Amino acid sequence: MAQPGMMQDKVVVVTGAGGGIGRDMALALAAEGAKVVVNDIGTSTSGEGTDAGPAQQVVQEIRAAGGEAAANTDSVSEAASAARIVQSALDHFGRIDGVVNNAGILRDRFFHKMSLDEWDAVIKVHLYGSYHMSRAAANHFKEQEGGAFVHMTSTSGLVGNLGQANYSAAKLGLVALSKSIALDMQKFNVRSNCIAPFAWSRMIGSIPTDTPEQQARVAKIQQMTPSKIAPLAVYLLSDAAREVNAQVFAVRNNEIFLMSQPRPLRSVHRGEGWSPRFIAEHGMPALKASFVPLDRSADVFSWDPV
Repeated sequence: MAQPGMMQDKVVVVTGAGGGIGRDMALALAAEGAKVVVNDIGTSTSGEGTDAGPAQQVVQEIRAAGGEAAANTDSVSEAASAARIVQSALDHFGRIDGVVNNAGILRDRFFHKMSLDEWDAVIKVHLYGSYHMSRAAANHFKEQEGGAFVHMTSTSGLVGNLGQANYSAAKLGLVALSKSIALDMQKFNVRSNCIAPFAWSRMIGSIPTDTPEQQARVAKIQQMTPSKIAPLAVYLLSDAAREVNAQVFAVRNNEIFLMSQPRPLRSVHRGEGWSPRFIAEHGMPALKASFVPLDRSADVFSWDPV
């Protein structure tokens, strides 16, 4: 007799699930027995246009494999429409056990050229959208004394990236939001964790390939398929992860990283207090040894993926 799936009969909403990482998470959840609300408004990577087709196509894939799913095309960026996404889970399946905040858009621009609209659009989808979805599900989780959030963050927020001040700010803000949800709702057995994915998708498909070095970099990233992210998301939403809370993970090909979270690295003390000049001459030189380099090529992810 086959073992029941790790998500048997649980109901999960996956936003931005019409393609890429979201699609693979929805398929993997369904394969483990979850009933999935596939949410996607079908926009371009920059947030223009709508198309019900991508969400419906994923639903059809799930059903063809013997699973249960329903499509939803509401936007996460407004409270009322996010509430409708959660209500869709209740209407179709009678409950909600998990939310994956995956929906996102890009409006890349160097900071000194970034417009207010480019800033707002990205913050509204990634940060406001995750807040709206989490808030809409929170009372249901509280009442049933259980539930799980998985928020998709990014190394653009954790480490930094060129031309992505809006996206980076939203993604690092999402880590803080996740930690606060975990703290506020742990007494109701509600968990909140983050995943920073390395995966080839249309969201990063615009990386230039003009030089041999760029081509080699893209070839490596293309090995990191969205399906490599899905198993961790399924695990974090399952009861097997009941003791995993407020953590930040990264997935790169076949590697899973547990990311550090802000902690003091080094301190200096002067009993008489500090003057600006004394900081310059004595305090800061002692601290500089622990500075994190600005150059991303020097970060922990610079080696070749396993």
